[in-house]
Amino acid sequence: VQLQASGGGLVQAGGSLRLSCAASGLTFTNYHMAWFRQAPGKEREFVAHVSWSGASPYYTDFVKGRFTISRDNAKSTVYLQMNSLKADDTAVYYCAAGRLITIQAIRNPRGYDYWGQGTKVTVSS
Repeated sequence: VQLQASGGGLVQAGGSLRLSCAASGLTFTNYHMAWFRQAPGKEREFVAHVSWSGASPYYTDFVKGRFTISRDNAKSTVYLQMNSLKADDTAVYYCAAGRLITIQAIRNPRGYDYWGQGTKVTVSS
């Protein structure tokens, strides 16, 4: 199984980036997909989740209204559209795949089975 994240880079505050995560080696539609991030010196934190169907995306409060998670099951790819970026969004962003994710466990990184290698996002103020 491989999750290949891409799309990170350097952007000014207020700008946008679109992250992609291409999955291979698994039946993509069997998996919930999520994005987490980890800033220097901080723990990995939940950003967004989408179920296998793409319905009912779920976000952590600090990205609501700015970030959008989506998936294209035909391409086995999950996306994170990030708008109105802030300096606090600077982090390495990781995609994750989990087969058995309950509502209570969406935010817990331990519940996910596979992880991408991360893509770095730097927002300059």
